Amino acid sequence: MVDRELYLNQIIDLIDKPFIKIITGIRRCGKSVFLALLYRELLKRGIDEKHIIQLNFESMEMADINTAEKLYKYVKAEIKDNKRYYILLDEIQEVESWEKSVNSFFADLNADIYITGSNSHMLSSELATYVAGRYVEINLYTLSFAEYLHFKQVRTGKETEDKRKEFTIFLRTGGFPVLHVAGYNSETADRIVFDIYSSIILRDVVQRNNIRDVELLERVVRFVFDNIGNKFSARNVADYFKSQQRTIDLNTVYNYLNALEGAYIIYRVPRYDIKGKEILKTLEKYFVGDTSLVHSVMGYRDRIISGLLENIVMLELRRRNFRVFTGSSEEKEIDFIAEKGDKKIYVQVAFRMETQSTVDREFSPLLEIRDHYPKYVVTMDDIWHDNIEGIKHLHIADFLLMEEF
Repeated sequence: MVDRELYLNQIIDLIDKPFIKIITGIRRCGKSVFLALLYRELLKRGIDEKHIIQLNFESMEMADINTAEKLYKYVKAEIKDNKRYYILLDEIQEVESWEKSVNSFFADLNADIYITGSNSHMLSSELATYVAGRYVEINLYTLSFAEYLHFKQVRTGKETEDKRKEFTIFLRTGGFPVLHVAGYNSETADRIVFDIYSSIILRDVVQRNNIRDVELLERVVRFVFDNIGNKFSARNVADYFKSQQRTIDLNTVYNYLNALEGAYIIYRVPRYDIKGKEILKTLEKYFVGDTSLVHSVMGYRDRIISGLLENIVMLELRRRNFRVFTGSSEEKEIDFIAEKGDKKIYVQVAFRMETQSTVDREFSPLLEIRDHYPKYVVTMDDIWHDNIEGIKHLHIADFLLMEEF
């Protein structure tokens, strides 16, 4: 197991705090291993392993424990004394009405509770009122570029010298941890990611949302993947299908997008009107949970590289707990406005500064913003690195490896 310090530091601060700890994220992003790392941390602290109850509901051993009542009875039978127990429940959404049992553990037992799930909507159901105000959520993502370098160093025993060259590989392979604990050729890696994608579509989208027209869902996915980083709405999707002699109503589009977002296949980034200082409800952008998903479904498409670079930056901002928006100011667009507490940064993302018009397009919206917050233009340029009036131009590898933005 390779430590993931970004998330371990968050969870360590929460050990024995009076909240249910909920770890969410796309399937195969490392939640199960993360619980194993937490288990190891508890043992380091001198916790008796008999006081750690760890259950994985994707295991056949747990197939019969599929309701709240059965789960409560099972855990209660494991409690042998009045000392504190640590309850670790993996992929809890497989248990019907899981909130009831978890709430009862919290109320009835001397327990510190940690659960993971692969669906962001698992806390938005009516039953979630059972744990409302009693939980802290930690979002787990696939590997960042920094984590990717760390995993490779652990695996090979060598530190990477050319980080920019390594970023090009990361751009192609993505960040699912399973790909980086062993060496795989590109064909095998693509097959692994496609199998992950297929599992998510079937279990977390189709089955969970009772979707009948799977072929239409797949078409919606391909439309979103083909428009990474572009503004669009449900109406755009419906109009596109109409042009292809297929009919799909707006409610169905919204439902499909919502289901895909719930499974972390896609993320919706809303627009922010800089001048009016308000969140707009139209023409948001959609990004994917990991860029490798696009490659596995659509093949390698260099023409969408700018969108993929935006995608990687967006995920990095969210990993660092920024609230992320796209910016709109009159006729000009800013790729990302990111806020965290009293911090704010502006980020423009492009492939290369190949022409003066590209330079003007990326820098001019930032030059019009007259505040003191950091502003960045991020590209894959190896040579052109001029800063303009305090706006920093960085290679994306250097930007992703910054300790603070």
